[in-house]
Amino acid sequence: MLKNKTVKGIATFAMAAMLVFTAACGNSGSNEANSNAANTNNAATGTPTNNATDTTQSDVKLSGEVKIDGSSTVFPITEAVAEEFNKVHKDVRVPVGVSGTGGGMKQFTAGEIPIANASRHIKDSEAEAAKAAGIEYTQISVAYDGLSVVVSQQNDFIDHLTVEELTKIFSVEGGATNWSDIRPEWPTEPIVIFSPGADSGTYDYFAEVALADVSMKTDGVTFSEDDNTLVTGVSGTANGIGYFGYAYYEENKDLLKVVPIDGGNGPVEPTYDTIKDGSYSPLSRELFFYVNNAEMARPEVAEFVKFYIENAGELAGEVGYVGMPQEIYDEQLAKIDALK
Repeated sequence: MLKNKTVKGIATFAMAAMLVFTAACGNSGSNEANSNAANTNNAATGTPTNNATDTTQSDVKLSGEVKIDGSSTVFPITEAVAEEFNKVHKDVRVPVGVSGTGGGMKQFTAGEIPIANASRHIKDSEAEAAKAAGIEYTQISVAYDGLSVVVSQQNDFIDHLTVEELTKIFSVEGGATNWSDIRPEWPTEPIVIFSPGADSGTYDYFAEVALADVSMKTDGVTFSEDDNTLVTGVSGTANGIGYFGYAYYEENKDLLKVVPIDGGNGPVEPTYDTIKDGSYSPLSRELFFYVNNAEMARPEVAEFVKFYIENAGELAGEVGYVGMPQEIYDEQLAKIDALK
């Protein structure tokens, strides 16, 4: 009897052991399958596994300062870009000055600022100053502008002006002091001129186009680098006339009257469409900024320049200028990529 019980016990123990072994193997396979399934799901959903590290550019926190100065015409675009940039990079300061294109270029070619706003191309003398200081630079196109000739809303006699009449009004050689000197049927009232200062790129561009080889009148002229001062002066002077970037007219059109200009094909008023298609001639122009190539090694400068180009078209339209075709902005991005 004892022998039979022993055999029966050994058999029962062996059977139990086999069941435990089978269960253990089954659980191991199940765990491996679950692990593989989890990894597959992570790969499919883009969820990083425990061994992965998710590092993106947004993890890199920028700080410092990107100082800009120059054109008052380009200022509204750059200011808008700086405000949007600061929403993304809160620790980067971007102060924007308005000393005029010439004033900005003086600082830029002396290595005092990394970026200069300009409403004209760099002058030969400025390029030479940069070269002497060992500064290499890149010109970036940002928008189109239509330099706008304006008079007071009180002016009820000017319907348009030719380029020749602009020369007569604004030049020493033109000799005009009263409006009747321009057209006999106009009133014998003094012409009161408001103009950007000599450091302004707008002044340079206007002189190049409207004055050609003659000299800008200075006697009795109110000069200012602040376009808002010019707006106030013209709007408050019945016989006043002035000129500045289109955005400043757009912002103050309830105070001013824009003058259509006849460049040889009939009078054309500056509008978004006439500036964009070039029919507002010869006072349509490109707007720029210049960046010191060496400063692009600073991450905050490089990121700001890239951000500027990528957003210039939209923000230029918001502040009253005309954005460029996307292919031009793509060309500007290629320029800065080449600096890396």
